Amino acid sequence: MAATAIRPYRPADHQAGRRLWAELTEQHRELYEDPTFGGADPGAAFEEYLTRLDLSGVWVAERKDAGVVGLIGLIMDGLDGRVEPVVVTAPLRGQGIGRALLDQVAEEARRRGLARLTVKPQSRNVEALRCLRGAGYDVLSAIELTVELRPGSGARRGPVELHGQQFHT
Repeated sequence: MAATAIRPYRPADHQAGRRLWAELTEQHRELYEDPTFGGADPGAAFEEYLTRLDLSGVWVAERKDAGVVGLIGLIMDGLDGRVEPVVVTAPLRGQGIGRALLDQVAEEARRRGLARLTVKPQSRNVEALRCLRGAGYDVLSAIELTVELRPGSGARRGPVELHGQQFHT
């Protein structure tokens, strides 16, 4: 297995970052069975992401044999930070790349004196939930609920029990 280096994002990484963003969008389309998620160009939102005023840093995972294979960002809100997004190219998931990216952002957050980091994975993304739990994200701090307004607008999974209440994911 080739070594992976974590480094700050550079303008020359734009095409790879956009490709990873598109891959993340495609994954969300599959998870939620919504082929329209992200619009006609699944990588287009990457440019908008890079212009966020609260974006404090972006790092990439790079391998000599494959180029940029992962991307992570740090959003700032006072003494709190939010990890957004975390994406590793599908063929290389499960090899510790996501964990290395998460470790990099956590170290940067500590260096900046942040009190906490949060991340909002998709509830259906069990692979991401396992990775995040393994990286120390073990405090459930928020819940977001949805009501489907159009019948059949999203396949349901579950149920999941939380405080004696049943929910679908």
